[in-house]
Amino acid sequence: MLEQLSDLVKQFGNESVVNNKAVPNELNEGVMDEASTSIFSGLQKIISEGGADKIGELFQGNNAGSASNPVIKQLTEQLSGNLGQKFGLSSDASSEVAGGLIPKVLGSLIGKAKNPNDKSFEISDIVNSLSGGQGNSAVMDAIQK
Repeated sequence: MLEQLSDLVKQFGNESVVNNKAVPNELNEGVMDEASTSIFSGLQKIISEGGADKIGELFQGNNAGSASNPVIKQLTEQLSGNLGQKFGLSSDASSEVAGGLIPKVLGSLIGKAKNPNDKSFEISDIVNSLSGGQGNSAVMDAIQK
């Protein structure tokens, strides 16, 4: 799933990263890799901390692309901090990149997962991947509510 997530980040990274003057060109690839890793590990962390309902709401609702969604907000803050630490980007630049990427990437991921005609992301595969291959009935239950 990380590879598929990376593809989505690259798809949306042009505007938020590549064409962003605050991100030096030599950092573009690293910033996008960090975004993919940060989203994946952030979702895993939410699940491991008992946030199955938050993930379920993310998949159920139509606000996966909204900065007001608590999961989006948490992942955006996490990525922003990581970009500042690892790449020395200013807090404004880090926030701009994270705020431009996270809602679009997760909105697309959830949209594809919910679309029966798009087999590139299956909800069960996403949950299985995020839970380390052990499946997570709490997350699936929350999604199916």
